[in-house]
Amino acid sequence: MRMRRIAVALGLLLTTAPAAGLTTVLAAPPAQARTGGLDDVFAKLLVQQVKGTNVAKHLKAFQAIADAGGGTRAVGTPGYRASRDYVAGKLRRAGYKVTLQPVTFVESWSENAPPTLAVQGGATYAPNEDFFTFAPSPSGDVTAQVQGVDLTLPPAPSPSSTSGCEAADFAGFVAGRIALVQRGTCPFVTKVENALAAGASAIIIFNEGQPGRTDAYPLDIGGLQGLPMVFADFAVGQALAATPGATVHLKVDANMVLGTEDNVIAESRLGDPRQVVMVGAHLDSVTEGPGINDNGSGSAAILEVAEQMALYPVKHKVRFAFWAAEEIGLLGSTQYVASLSQQQRDRVRLYLNFDMIASPNYAYKLYDGDDSDATGSPAGPPGSDRIEQRLATFFGSRGLATVGTDFDGRSDYGPFIAVGIPSGGIFTGAEGVKTPEEAALFGGTAGAAYDGCYHQACDTLANVNATALDVDSDAIADSVARYAFDLRSIPPRTATAARAALSGAAG
Repeated sequence: MRMRRIAVALGLLLTTAPAAGLTTVLAAPPAQARTGGLDDVFAKLLVQQVKGTNVAKHLKAFQAIADAGGGTRAVGTPGYRASRDYVAGKLRRAGYKVTLQPVTFVESWSENAPPTLAVQGGATYAPNEDFFTFAPSPSGDVTAQVQGVDLTLPPAPSPSSTSGCEAADFAGFVAGRIALVQRGTCPFVTKVENALAAGASAIIIFNEGQPGRTDAYPLDIGGLQGLPMVFADFAVGQALAATPGATVHLKVDANMVLGTEDNVIAESRLGDPRQVVMVGAHLDSVTEGPGINDNGSGSAAILEVAEQMALYPVKHKVRFAFWAAEEIGLLGSTQYVASLSQQQRDRVRLYLNFDMIASPNYAYKLYDGDDSDATGSPAGPPGSDRIEQRLATFFGSRGLATVGTDFDGRSDYGPFIAVGIPSGGIFTGAEGVKTPEEAALFGGTAGAAYDGCYHQACDTLANVNATALDVDSDAIADSVARYAFDLRSIPPRTATAARAALSGAAG
């Protein structure tokens, strides 16, 4: 049956592809077919097949699902589960091997009693005044020494602390101690995850210290965290840092209820399983709205690409992922990557992420794989620069400009980058403000948000730019098809992977 499907697909391609393209390549000697041509021909064909109008049909389905589910597609709601079933059903009918991977998330969280933060023989701090429990902190009762992590004291004139943002910040950290970390630069959750990986028994994050960044306040950082965590005033952190070796009692008494949802993972039937091209978009919305741009747009686009290329005789295994619980801490992608063995991670040659690709006041932003703008986050793992170049080449072929956007940890590429998998993708902007330079390049309104309905109830079908949706869907089709047939531009991640790549090229 599989070979019959391939034959049907090839027959369709031969009758629909440009005459000078596919026929020439299929008639070429095997070495030529392997090393050039097929990626270009199939990419051009897939771009022709992927239509913005069809992507929009999936968005209409997501809107109808949200309307029937109380206006949202957030995890833990009927709207998310119906979105999951819609996507999984489409992919199964297209012929993919579909897996639903359970994802654990915090369904509800509340404190049973105020938290405790006290220095043995010293100050006792006032809960919900000097410090607050981070939601959703687990319960915990810890008495241990505090150890500062890469603190900037006194604080810099402007927010810039990188305390706890990198695993290397915890070099020399003594497992079992309470990590004292300063706010700044990277998400709170990144600091928490790095502290947990370093063996901290609890974490105190204190505000950075500039005007407007001194007092703590209640904050939900999302995710599913593994150690007690509190947010303290700058003065509290400064005092603790000034007494090295101080022993602190930190207690959190909270009630946490866990739930589960599913990632949808779809894999091509054909292709070398040792060389995996992975494509992802988060499927969930925030609770406040239907999430049609964020991120129905990315989900709808990769779903359409998957459907159209289902019968392509790909050289490399293609894996599409529709992530659960991105909006509450990248849980779907984080738990997926954590579930992979090192060998399985090494087989994933690259990850393409598409989160918000149809913002109404859009800019064509590509993840800055080579850190060419030299600001913010560093470059991605080796090969990320080539992904950025590949996407830029497509936009350039249409006379369209692009700008860079940082790997700032706010989307599902984060867990892949963290384990060294080269990543890239497209982003059209969220709550940030379009610059005059971007307005000159892309049109739209300078000084206004890229998406004025970001994380709001008005993120509906009316919040989607049809031009951006169509162009970006074509760009996705182009990159996915090219990598499905040719990964030579992406460096193997290990010696084992390199041998597998050479073996595949010779086979």
